[in-house]
Amino acid sequence: MITPPRILSIAGSDSSGGAGIQADIKTIVMLGGYAMTAITAITAQNTCGVTDVVALSPEMVAAQIDACVSDIGVDAVKIGMLGSPEIAHVVADRLESLDVPVVFDPVMISTSGSVLADAATIEAFERLMHIATLTTPNVPELAVLGGDAAMAARGVAYIAKGGDAEGPIVEDRLLRPGELPLSWTAPRIETRHTHGTGCTFSSAIATFMGQGAGLEAAIVSARDYVRAALLNAPGFGAGHGPLGHHIRG
Repeated sequence: MITPPRILSIAGSDSSGGAGIQADIKTIVMLGGYAMTAITAITAQNTCGVTDVVALSPEMVAAQIDACVSDIGVDAVKIGMLGSPEIAHVVADRLESLDVPVVFDPVMISTSGSVLADAATIEAFERLMHIATLTTPNVPELAVLGGDAAMAARGVAYIAKGGDAEGPIVEDRLLRPGELPLSWTAPRIETRHTHGTGCTFSSAIATFMGQGAGLEAAIVSARDYVRAALLNAPGFGAGHGPLGHHIRG
């Protein structure tokens, strides 16, 4: 029997199941991992948007992380929506002592356009970007973080996701301090069912790295999984529908 990698997702709950903790759990399990969670916030949302958000206390988030790490253990971590600067800092406090891959998805705006991080929370992202093995901003998130120049000045590794850019080809660019940039391109999949793509991508990278894959190999496999999930979307909802995580080989 192969022991599954233990993947901890620190993120918000999406009541409609398309993004956040729910997308992370589906992704981790489908890719052969054991999913654990530290929920940072509860959202009321669906494919059309977010109608309410309640952040948990930093103490409760820390307690969830401690409970998982102290007993089950962890092989990789994915960070998503954080909910408040206090939560961002307590997550950083806990992860600084862990020697495992950390994938940070700096969630700021949902697919439907709802704001999920205020200025103070975004400022607190600085610590997490330096702790993370990889940060995974999309086009608007990268702009808020200052663009390529600011990311280079920070000296952190990141993948600039191109799904939100215009054009028939999607390009994802990996940039790491002291190394040549890498990029991957593929034809755009024309669909409105893109809810949770960022969550799925980052948790897939964490899962593959938890299995022992190197960063580049994990990105390639995660891109393949996201594209397959886009093509497998069930068609739910009137807005930006969820992906089809349950892919059968």
